[in-house]
Amino acid sequence: MPFATAASCTDGVVFADANGNGVRDADEKPLAGIRVSDGEHIAVTDRDGRYRLPDSAQPTVFVIKPARYRVAARADGLPDIWRPRAGEAGGGQCRPFALVPQADAPDSFQALVMADSQTASPLDVSYFERDIVAPLRGRHGARLGMTLGDITNDDPSLYPLLVKAVTSLGVPWLHVPGNHDMDVGAHSDAQSLDSFHRQLGPDTYAWEEPSMVFIGLDDVVAQPGQKPAYVGGLREDQFAFLERYLPTVPKDRLVVLGIHIPLFDHVFRAGDRARLFALLEKLPHPLVLSGHTHNQNQVFWSAAQGWKGARPLHEYNVGAACGAFWSGVKDAQGIPDTTMSDGTPNGYGLLNVRPQGSYSVEYRAARAAEDEQIALHAPKVLRHGAYPAWGVYANVFMGHDGLPVEFRVDDGEWQPMKRVEQPDPRLLAENVADDQAARLRGYDRSPEATPSSHLWRAALPTKLDVGEHAVEVRTTLNGREYRSRTTYRLQDAQP
Repeated sequence: MPFATAASCTDGVVFADANGNGVRDADEKPLAGIRVSDGEHIAVTDRDGRYRLPDSAQPTVFVIKPARYRVAARADGLPDIWRPRAGEAGGGQCRPFALVPQADAPDSFQALVMADSQTASPLDVSYFERDIVAPLRGRHGARLGMTLGDITNDDPSLYPLLVKAVTSLGVPWLHVPGNHDMDVGAHSDAQSLDSFHRQLGPDTYAWEEPSMVFIGLDDVVAQPGQKPAYVGGLREDQFAFLERYLPTVPKDRLVVLGIHIPLFDHVFRAGDRARLFALLEKLPHPLVLSGHTHNQNQVFWSAAQGWKGARPLHEYNVGAACGAFWSGVKDAQGIPDTTMSDGTPNGYGLLNVRPQGSYSVEYRAARAAEDEQIALHAPKVLRHGAYPAWGVYANVFMGHDGLPVEFRVDDGEWQPMKRVEQPDPRLLAENVADDQAARLRGYDRSPEATPSSHLWRAALPTKLDVGEHAVEVRTTLNGREYRSRTTYRLQDAQP
């Protein structure tokens, strides 16, 4: 018996899935005015719900989910928004895109934002599931989720386990490819995401909500056989998509670009960044979310850096879900500490979207209370009367240049702390402990501490009374005050 041939998805149908079963029933009507794309061209459905895209080499076709619609889930739980361009096995027409009317879709909502789960084995997937996913299950208010690349660590066979984990959170989950999602042994950039396309979907796409548009973009350009093996940037087809799509976005919506390699990374091509800026500068409300660094940074692009928009462009470089690649000493639950090299604990971000382009971003450390936003380091004891050359350090995980951070001792006057770009002493202490240990303290050591972009310092007073003194640090993020406390002791000593 010959194999059935698959139909091309260059043309097809979009319909209103009234009962949400993902199948077009006899009484379900076509949808006109819906955009379908291959990541380069955009077609709009006619009154019969039909679309037709021009011939191209693009590997996938996707529907741009409109606001106030939802999509059915695929068998693996991912949103059913894409088809292989060549069609799916089984013959017949390309399977129609089903959109379920959702009149009550909220104007304000929250999205879960993860970067770099970067699992190298099923054991790593279990860390991810127990450390990040399980504490969220049934305890979050998000309506959308996304992973910003390096979903796995060069092993696409782990995708099904990772998809099972994130889809268990009960929200549509979107993926952006990273450099470790490229197929090992691929001979070209065009082939480098074959596994990603088969299992996770398109590498360029758009998803619309009433107050937000999320655009996922592959910004990793593979260079097989060269050094470096990849650079950051965008392809011509992606620029073509953005040039066609962005002018159609309502001006009052937040436009979120999800990428892997940050725009500030030295490997990102300057010419591509300038072209992207020129497109984003026309938008009233742009935001960039990125991953890759296994640090956490908030960058506000300004005219001095080539950005000419009305306001600075905010890029939130999200801390890695895997932290420092699942390294460090394991806790009582057998999960590695995996603090990142800038002193940020592993975790995930939250994007809070409101009407008229308003938004805020937050960070949650894995398995920690939501108010744990500041980590402190201070000496345990200082000599009474010594020159005040030793300080308290505050790592404010969502901190950035210009954020006021204050401290006080023993309920005294609040005083400003100074932002310093140096390694977090908390992680330096782990580095020393690893160096001095006669045996490995974990499977992989904690990373070497690197300068942090969100570390503050203040000198501790030494002329107070002998004994213990309380130190308190505070800052305000998104209108909410956060505090953290520690102590140090003053002791008399003789030469």
